[in-house]
Amino acid sequence: MAATKHTLVAIVEDKPGVLNRMVSMVRRRGFNIDSIAVGHSETPGFSRVTFVFDGSTANVEQVRKQLEKLVDIVRIKDISSEKITVRELALIKVKANSATRSEIIEIADIFRASIVDVGSDSVTIETTGDEDKIETLLKLLKGFGVKEIARTGRVAMVRGSLETLALKETGRSRAKKEEEA
Repeated sequence: MAATKHTLVAIVEDKPGVLNRMVSMVRRRGFNIDSIAVGHSETPGFSRVTFVFDGSTANVEQVRKQLEKLVDIVRIKDISSEKITVRELALIKVKANSATRSEIIEIADIFRASIVDVGSDSVTIETTGDEDKIETLLKLLKGFGVKEIARTGRVAMVRGSLETLALKETGRSRAKKEEEA
């Protein structure tokens, strides 16, 4: 099977150590995480984790099944084959002087990026979009000298689907559900 990028999205309990347990489980199985993004979900007390793995479908399915066994994971889904909206945020600090600053700003404008900081010898650009857009912008800016890059990694969501990862039952962990069964 061919290796490809896979996006897994999980809803997890917002408790200390959850991310560490998830990453440790992936590491123990010898998988590399391309990117990971974590933030609050629409349900208080729960977070949304977006993993990107590069690997075969079978291997990523194995990772998904292992992650699903962790108690603090309420729901996890491989959304790679779905129609998804994908975005990433990047901050890019570029060398700039009075002669190159306007050209850098023009390039940023073409990509609908924002200038968030201007220094005497640099310009910091903020951009959002898919990975291809960010990579293309970076290629254009490399000629000026990229001093620093900070990227969030992929965040993704299934497009227009009635079925979401959102929790229908709030405040109930998998452990509580298992106790009730």
